[in-house]
Amino acid sequence: MADILNENNENVMSSNFIHQFIEEDMAEGGAYYGKKVHTRFPPEPNGYLHIGHAKAIFVDFGTALKYNGICNLRMDDTNPTKEDVEYVDAIKEDIKWLGFDWGDRFYYASQYFEEMYNFAIELINKGLAYVCELTPEQMHEYRGDLQTPAKSPYRDRPIEESLDLFKRMRAGEFEDGSMTLRAKIDLASGNFNMRDPVIYRINRLKHHRTGDEWCIYPMYDFAHPIEDVMEGITHSLCTLEFEAHRPLYDWVVDNISAPCKPRQIEFARLGINNTVMSKRKLRQLVEENYVNGWDDPRMPTICGLRRRGYTPAAIRSFTDQIGVSKVNSIVEYGFLEHCLRDDLNDVATRAMAVLDPVKLIITNYPEDKTEEFEVENHPNHPEMGTRTVTFSRELYIESTDFMEEPVKKYQRLYPGNEVRIKSAYIVKCTGCKKDEKGNVVEVYATYDPETRGGNTPDGRKVRGTIHWVNAKDYVEAEIRLYDNLFTVPDPDSGDKNFLDYINPQSLVVLKGCKVEKSLAKAEKQDRFQFMRQGYFCVDSKDSSEGNLVFNRAVGLKDSFKK
Repeated sequence: MADILNENNENVMSSNFIHQFIEEDMAEGGAYYGKKVHTRFPPEPNGYLHIGHAKAIFVDFGTALKYNGICNLRMDDTNPTKEDVEYVDAIKEDIKWLGFDWGDRFYYASQYFEEMYNFAIELINKGLAYVCELTPEQMHEYRGDLQTPAKSPYRDRPIEESLDLFKRMRAGEFEDGSMTLRAKIDLASGNFNMRDPVIYRINRLKHHRTGDEWCIYPMYDFAHPIEDVMEGITHSLCTLEFEAHRPLYDWVVDNISAPCKPRQIEFARLGINNTVMSKRKLRQLVEENYVNGWDDPRMPTICGLRRRGYTPAAIRSFTDQIGVSKVNSIVEYGFLEHCLRDDLNDVATRAMAVLDPVKLIITNYPEDKTEEFEVENHPNHPEMGTRTVTFSRELYIESTDFMEEPVKKYQRLYPGNEVRIKSAYIVKCTGCKKDEKGNVVEVYATYDPETRGGNTPDGRKVRGTIHWVNAKDYVEAEIRLYDNLFTVPDPDSGDKNFLDYINPQSLVVLKGCKVEKSLAKAEKQDRFQFMRQGYFCVDSKDSSEGNLVFNRAVGLKDSFKK
């Protein structure tokens, strides 16, 4: 959380409309005067967190931090059909990686199942809930429209009968789907969420925590306010799709014997172009092998972004800068990359790597000579130290840094032209060697020994500078170039299936790349700026000693239109 706090340990999270509501509530005379701000982040453990969740995490935890409050982490595990302990562990790891901590305030919605059941009994006793035997198809048929109220022949069922049936539902006497418990609110409401919504259903599926103990489970709209009540939440911050559900949230809180009354506040969820963020679609990408797991660096998941090379600081900067509003909008993926580039430009160690190598032979350099150069690890941070790079007669350069017949404004190697070999010497191209197919396999040049370190004592101007790796002292690596997973800004739009828009060039694997010898000891998740190439990260899964794998996190060129 270092970049949310300034040097005086003060919260500098950008102010937003949620904070204005909270300040009114916490002021003298407000609804929560004298209380500590208490929020919660309640993910459903049915998949991995993605960048949209990062915004919610930032809002929930960051808001609590801003007001010296507390934030709970709660697994919303009321739906046993999709939940898994694998997702629980991954969610915890992602939140901690982002820099937030919930202390000892870790909960499961399922730990309140007994309290939820008792509150349902309370509503039945108050005449505010009843057991309904309409099938799902009948319920849909009887839901009505804006001119026609909904209806249920079971709405006036006697309290004692509903109590008996509900207890027998819990005891497992009835088939799945044969009965529900519905709140008795208003069948004519213009808000269809208030037309006697279902608050319990029968579902004989094993729960990842409670096993077969329960065969009835609460619906989210009933369970969520009770979870907030049980934990003493003051402000329940959620995304905009729950705005129409807020009257039901308040109705539940107002009609049970709640020890507190949380306030629900909605904000716009995060949308980013050139990706999808539906958990169902992300799961489909994984299960049908369009990607290599939830942590594939092309995925918008937090673990995927982490593996690609994103930093917590970059993601928190992104979520803070896009702000919190009441209007849904789509953010350019380029802005997320812009935030990462800004961060890595400041913190990433510099190094040289040749992705598509061709050999450069300096014909007038002694064959048995090797020199060492001390170069800075970062031009703006001398505290990051220096590293030693070696130089000899044979180097590897990028194949694109030589052109036998140069195009207009080409400033790199071509016969007769001079360039700087970064941090070493100025060389002059004298020609090349080709194979039988006409491909360049060697480039030839001479060097000027008076230009060590790139100096030009005679003042001559040399425009081009190229990077290189010593052909006698390098490490071979695999480099993975990632691009957007989809070819269109909105793969969910149009008549096609979103899978039809998958970018076949979203992953390009380069083998036989040459990198500085100093990178042989690079550890997983170490980040570097490869000069003239972009920002790269040591892959956390596939890289190992003797088998270096780098992922391109983001290129050098900033395409975001500020």
